Amino acid sequence: MALAAEAFMTQLAAAEPWPENAALYQQLKDEQILLSDNASSLAVQAFLQMCNLPVRVVCRANAEYMSPSGKVPFIHVGNQVVSELGPIVQFVKAKGHSLSDGLDEVQKAEMKAYMELVNNMLLTAELYLQWCDDVTVEEITHLRYGSPYPWPLNRILSYQKQWEIRRKMKAIGWAGKSLEQVLEDVDQCCQALSQRLGTQPYFFNKQCKGLTFQYRRLVPKIRPTELDALVFGHLFTILTTQLTSDELSEKVKNYSNLIAFCRRIEQQYFEGHDKDSSSSATSRSAKRSLLR
Repeated sequence: MALAAEAFMTQLAAAEPWPENAALYQQLKDEQILLSDNASSLAVQAFLQMCNLPVRVVCRANAEYMSPSGKVPFIHVGNQVVSELGPIVQFVKAKGHSLSDGLDEVQKAEMKAYMELVNNMLLTAELYLQWCDDVTVEEITHLRYGSPYPWPLNRILSYQKQWEIRRKMKAIGWAGKSLEQVLEDVDQCCQALSQRLGTQPYFFNKQCKGLTFQYRRLVPKIRPTELDALVFGHLFTILTTQLTSDELSEKVKNYSNLIAFCRRIEQQYFEGHDKDSSSSATSRSAKRSLLR
Protein backbone atom coordinates (compact mmCIF):
# COMPACT_ATOMS: atom_id res chain seq x y z
CA MET A 1 0.00 0.00 0.00
CA ALA A 2 2.90 2.32 0.85
CA LEU A 3 4.47 1.67 -2.56
CA ALA A 4 1.20 2.48 -4.32
CA ALA A 5 0.87 5.73 -2.35
CA GLU A 6 4.47 6.66 -3.17
CA ALA A 7 3.90 5.98 -6.89
CA PHE A 8 0.74 8.08 -6.81
CA MET A 9 2.55 11.00 -5.14
CA THR A 10 5.36 10.74 -7.71
CA GLN A 11 2.82 10.94 -10.55
CA LEU A 12 1.24 14.01 -8.97
CA ALA A 13 4.64 15.68 -8.59
CA ALA A 14 5.55 14.90 -12.20
CA ALA A 15 2.35 16.54 -13.39
CA GLU A 16 3.27 19.85 -11.75
CA PRO A 17 4.88 22.57 -13.93
CA TRP A 18 8.65 22.85 -14.05
CA PRO A 19 9.70 25.28 -11.28
CA GLU A 20 12.06 28.20 -11.74
CA ASN A 21 14.18 27.11 -8.77
CA ALA A 22 15.08 23.63 -10.08
CA ALA A 23 18.64 22.68 -9.16
CA LEU A 24 21.20 20.27 -10.58
CA TYR A 25 23.83 18.95 -8.17
CA GLN A 26 27.36 17.85 -9.02
CA GLN A 27 30.77 17.77 -7.32
CA LEU A 28 33.01 20.83 -6.96
CA LYS A 29 33.83 21.94 -10.48
CA ASP A 30 37.36 23.27 -10.38
CA GLU A 31 39.07 20.93 -7.93
CA GLN A 32 37.04 17.74 -7.45
CA ILE A 33 34.81 16.49 -10.29
CA LEU A 34 36.26 13.77 -12.51
CA LEU A 35 35.97 13.25 -16.26
CA SER A 36 33.11 10.72 -16.20
CA ASP A 37 30.95 12.67 -13.73
CA ASN A 38 31.64 15.92 -15.55
CA ALA A 39 30.54 14.32 -18.83
CA SER A 40 27.35 12.91 -17.28
CA SER A 41 26.53 16.25 -15.69
CA LEU A 42 27.05 18.15 -18.93
CA ALA A 43 24.85 15.64 -20.79
CA VAL A 44 21.97 16.31 -18.36
CA GLN A 45 22.52 20.06 -18.59
CA ALA A 46 22.48 19.86 -22.40
CA PHE A 47 19.28 17.81 -22.30
CA LEU A 48 17.52 20.34 -20.04
CA GLN A 49 18.80 23.21 -22.16
CA MET A 50 17.41 21.51 -25.27
CA CYS A 51 14.06 21.17 -23.48
CA ASN A 52 14.25 24.87 -22.56
CA LEU A 53 13.97 24.01 -18.87
CA PRO A 54 15.90 26.30 -16.49
CA VAL A 55 18.10 24.73 -13.83
CA ARG A 56 20.60 26.13 -11.37
CA VAL A 57 23.90 24.23 -11.16
CA VAL A 58 24.92 23.63 -7.54
CA CYS A 59 28.36 22.26 -6.69
CA ARG A 60 28.73 20.29 -3.45
CA ALA A 61 31.69 18.28 -2.21
CA ASN A 62 29.33 15.53 -1.00
CA ALA A 63 27.05 15.52 -4.07
CA GLU A 64 27.80 11.83 -4.71
CA TYR A 65 26.58 10.93 -1.23
CA MET A 66 23.52 13.18 -1.51
CA SER A 67 22.34 11.39 -4.66
CA PRO A 68 19.63 8.73 -4.22
CA SER A 69 21.55 6.40 -6.54
CA GLY A 70 25.02 7.37 -5.36
CA LYS A 71 25.74 8.84 -8.79
CA VAL A 72 25.82 12.37 -10.14
CA PRO A 73 24.32 14.46 -11.43
CA PHE A 74 20.95 14.60 -9.75
CA ILE A 75 18.22 17.21 -9.96
CA HIS A 76 16.06 18.63 -7.19
CA VAL A 77 12.70 19.66 -8.65
CA GLY A 78 9.96 20.57 -6.21
CA ASN A 79 9.82 17.68 -3.75
CA GLN A 80 11.45 15.24 -6.15
CA VAL A 81 15.10 14.18 -6.38
CA VAL A 82 16.07 12.28 -9.54
CA SER A 83 19.56 11.13 -10.53
CA GLU A 84 21.23 10.14 -13.83
CA LEU A 85 20.21 10.97 -17.38
CA GLY A 86 17.82 8.05 -18.05
CA PRO A 87 15.53 8.59 -15.04
CA ILE A 88 15.74 12.38 -15.51
CA VAL A 89 14.58 11.99 -19.13
CA GLN A 90 11.61 9.93 -17.96
CA PHE A 91 10.80 12.42 -15.19
CA VAL A 92 10.91 15.34 -17.63
CA LYS A 93 8.77 13.39 -20.11
CA ALA A 94 6.12 12.93 -17.39
CA LYS A 95 6.03 16.72 -17.15
CA GLY A 96 5.25 16.96 -20.86
CA HIS A 97 8.73 17.60 -22.29
CA SER A 98 10.32 15.13 -24.69
CA LEU A 99 12.97 15.44 -27.40
CA SER A 100 12.15 12.17 -29.13
CA ASP A 101 8.36 12.37 -29.63
CA GLY A 102 8.87 12.93 -33.36
CA LEU A 103 10.66 9.60 -33.82
CA ASP A 104 8.90 6.43 -34.90
CA GLU A 105 9.33 3.19 -32.94
CA VAL A 106 12.23 1.96 -35.09
CA GLN A 107 14.08 5.24 -34.67
CA LYS A 108 13.47 5.23 -30.91
CA ALA A 109 14.92 1.73 -30.69
CA GLU A 110 17.93 2.82 -32.74
CA MET A 111 18.42 5.88 -30.56
CA LYS A 112 18.39 3.74 -27.39
CA ALA A 113 20.91 1.37 -28.96
CA TYR A 114 23.33 4.22 -29.67
CA MET A 115 22.84 5.58 -26.15
CA GLU A 116 23.74 2.15 -24.79
CA LEU A 117 26.82 2.18 -27.02
CA VAL A 118 27.94 5.51 -25.58
CA ASN A 119 27.40 4.36 -22.00
CA ASN A 120 29.03 0.97 -22.55
CA MET A 121 32.05 2.34 -24.43
CA LEU A 122 32.72 6.01 -23.70
CA LEU A 123 31.56 6.12 -20.09
CA THR A 124 33.26 2.82 -19.27
CA ALA A 125 36.47 4.00 -20.95
CA GLU A 126 36.38 7.19 -18.87
CA LEU A 127 35.98 5.17 -15.69
CA TYR A 128 38.78 2.82 -16.75
CA LEU A 129 41.13 5.71 -17.45
CA GLN A 130 40.33 7.37 -14.12
CA TRP A 131 40.65 4.35 -11.88
CA CYS A 132 42.65 1.67 -13.73
CA ASP A 133 45.40 3.62 -15.50
CA ASP A 134 48.08 3.92 -12.82
CA VAL A 135 49.54 7.21 -14.09
CA THR A 136 46.15 8.92 -14.25
CA VAL A 137 45.13 7.50 -10.88
CA GLU A 138 48.20 8.87 -9.09
CA GLU A 139 48.54 12.20 -10.90
CA ILE A 140 44.87 13.18 -11.22
CA THR A 141 42.20 10.88 -9.79
CA HIS A 142 43.29 10.45 -6.17
CA LEU A 143 44.16 14.13 -5.85
CA ARG A 144 40.84 15.39 -7.24
CA TYR A 145 38.48 12.80 -5.76
CA GLY A 146 39.75 13.23 -2.22
CA SER A 147 40.48 16.96 -2.44
CA PRO A 148 37.62 18.21 -0.20
CA TYR A 149 38.60 15.91 2.68
CA PRO A 150 41.51 15.92 5.18
CA TRP A 151 44.17 13.22 5.31
CA PRO A 152 43.79 10.27 5.77
CA LEU A 153 40.07 10.37 4.85
CA ASN A 154 40.92 11.65 1.37
CA ARG A 155 43.03 8.56 0.68
CA ILE A 156 40.59 6.15 2.29
CA LEU A 157 37.66 7.39 0.19
CA SER A 158 39.75 7.37 -3.00
CA TYR A 159 40.92 3.80 -2.48
CA GLN A 160 37.38 2.67 -1.64
CA LYS A 161 36.12 4.17 -4.91
CA GLN A 162 39.02 2.67 -6.84
CA TRP A 163 38.27 -0.77 -5.43
CA GLU A 164 34.58 -0.36 -6.36
CA ILE A 165 35.32 0.64 -9.96
CA ARG A 166 37.98 -2.03 -10.48
CA ARG A 167 35.56 -4.66 -9.20
CA LYS A 168 33.03 -3.39 -11.76
CA MET A 169 35.66 -3.54 -14.52
CA LYS A 170 36.42 -7.12 -13.60
CA ALA A 171 32.72 -8.02 -13.70
CA ILE A 172 32.24 -6.64 -17.23
CA GLY A 173 35.51 -8.06 -18.58
CA TRP A 174 37.49 -4.84 -18.79
CA ALA A 175 39.97 -5.52 -15.99
CA GLY A 176 42.38 -7.36 -18.28
CA LYS A 177 42.34 -4.73 -21.01
CA SER A 178 45.33 -2.57 -21.78
CA LEU A 179 45.05 1.17 -22.24
CA GLU A 180 45.65 0.69 -25.96
CA GLN A 181 42.70 -1.70 -26.18
CA VAL A 182 40.46 0.76 -24.33
CA LEU A 183 41.47 3.58 -26.66
CA GLU A 184 40.71 1.33 -29.62
CA ASP A 185 37.22 0.74 -28.20
CA VAL A 186 36.77 4.51 -27.95
CA ASP A 187 37.86 4.88 -31.57
CA GLN A 188 35.37 2.24 -32.73
CA CYS A 189 32.59 3.99 -30.79
CA CYS A 190 33.49 7.34 -32.34
CA GLN A 191 33.59 5.74 -35.79
CA ALA A 192 30.07 4.34 -35.31
CA LEU A 193 28.79 7.72 -34.09
CA SER A 194 30.51 9.54 -36.94
CA GLN A 195 28.96 7.23 -39.53
CA ARG A 196 25.50 7.62 -37.98
CA LEU A 197 25.79 11.41 -37.84
CA GLY A 198 27.17 11.85 -41.34
CA THR A 199 26.54 15.38 -42.58
CA GLN A 200 23.37 15.86 -40.52
CA PRO A 201 23.24 18.52 -37.80
CA TYR A 202 21.91 15.96 -35.31
CA PHE A 203 21.80 12.17 -35.13
CA PHE A 204 18.10 12.05 -36.00
CA ASN A 205 16.82 14.83 -38.23
CA LYS A 206 13.31 14.64 -36.85
CA GLN A 207 10.90 17.47 -37.55
CA CYS A 208 9.16 19.02 -34.57
CA LYS A 209 6.11 21.21 -34.36
CA GLY A 210 6.56 24.77 -35.54
CA LEU A 211 8.43 26.56 -38.30
CA THR A 212 11.64 28.52 -38.50
CA PHE A 213 13.16 30.85 -41.09
CA GLN A 214 15.97 29.50 -43.26
CA TYR A 215 17.19 31.16 -46.43
CA ARG A 216 14.20 33.57 -46.27
CA ARG A 217 11.64 30.80 -46.24
CA LEU A 218 9.73 28.88 -43.60
CA VAL A 219 10.89 25.31 -43.01
CA PRO A 220 10.03 22.72 -40.33
CA LYS A 221 12.15 22.98 -37.19
CA ILE A 222 14.73 20.26 -36.62
CA ARG A 223 15.66 19.57 -33.00
CA PRO A 224 18.13 17.27 -31.26
CA THR A 225 17.21 14.18 -29.23
CA GLU A 226 18.42 12.71 -25.96
CA LEU A 227 21.20 10.97 -27.89
CA ASP A 228 22.60 14.33 -29.00
CA ALA A 229 22.70 15.54 -25.40
CA LEU A 230 24.45 12.37 -24.21
CA VAL A 231 27.04 12.35 -27.01
CA PHE A 232 27.76 16.05 -26.58
CA GLY A 233 28.27 15.65 -22.84
CA HIS A 234 30.90 12.97 -23.26
CA LEU A 235 32.69 14.20 -26.39
CA PHE A 236 32.85 17.84 -25.28
CA THR A 237 34.22 16.84 -21.88
CA ILE A 238 36.83 14.54 -23.42
CA LEU A 239 37.92 17.31 -25.78
CA THR A 240 38.18 19.99 -23.10
CA THR A 241 39.58 18.04 -20.13
CA GLN A 242 43.32 18.04 -19.50
CA LEU A 243 44.63 14.56 -18.73
CA THR A 244 48.12 13.10 -18.42
CA SER A 245 48.20 12.62 -22.20
CA ASP A 246 46.12 13.63 -25.23
CA GLU A 247 45.54 10.06 -26.44
CA LEU A 248 41.85 10.00 -25.51
CA SER A 249 40.95 13.37 -27.05
CA GLU A 250 42.97 12.57 -30.17
CA LYS A 251 40.64 9.64 -30.86
CA VAL A 252 37.69 12.05 -31.01
CA LYS A 253 39.61 14.63 -33.04
CA ASN A 254 40.01 12.09 -35.84
CA TYR A 255 36.34 12.67 -36.74
CA SER A 256 35.72 16.17 -38.06
CA ASN A 257 31.93 15.84 -38.11
CA LEU A 258 31.91 14.99 -34.38
CA ILE A 259 34.00 18.09 -33.66
CA ALA A 260 31.59 20.19 -35.76
CA PHE A 261 28.67 18.58 -33.91
CA CYS A 262 30.11 19.61 -30.53
CA ARG A 263 30.72 23.15 -31.75
CA ARG A 264 27.15 23.35 -33.04
CA ILE A 265 25.62 22.21 -29.73
CA GLU A 266 27.92 24.53 -27.80
CA GLN A 267 26.99 27.52 -29.93
CA GLN A 268 23.26 26.86 -29.98
CA TYR A 269 22.65 25.82 -26.37
CA PHE A 270 25.53 27.17 -24.29
CA GLU A 271 27.11 30.23 -25.87
CA GLY A 272 25.59 33.36 -24.35
CA HIS A 273 23.59 31.38 -21.77
CA ASP A 274 26.12 31.56 -18.92
CA LYS A 275 25.65 35.18 -17.89
CA ASP A 276 23.59 34.13 -14.87
CA SER A 277 24.73 30.78 -13.57
CA SER A 278 21.97 30.74 -10.95
CA SER A 279 19.23 30.39 -13.57
CA SER A 280 21.01 28.73 -16.47
CA ALA A 281 21.66 25.12 -17.36
CA THR A 282 25.11 26.09 -18.60
CA SER A 283 28.03 24.01 -17.39
CA ARG A 284 31.21 25.65 -16.24
CA SER A 285 33.04 23.22 -18.52
CA ALA A 286 31.58 25.12 -21.45
CA LYS A 287 33.97 27.91 -20.52
CA ARG A 288 36.67 25.76 -22.09
CA SER A 289 35.22 26.41 -25.49
CA LEU A 290 35.87 24.43 -28.65
CA LEU A 291 35.38 27.64 -30.62
CA ARG A 292 38.58 29.22 -31.88
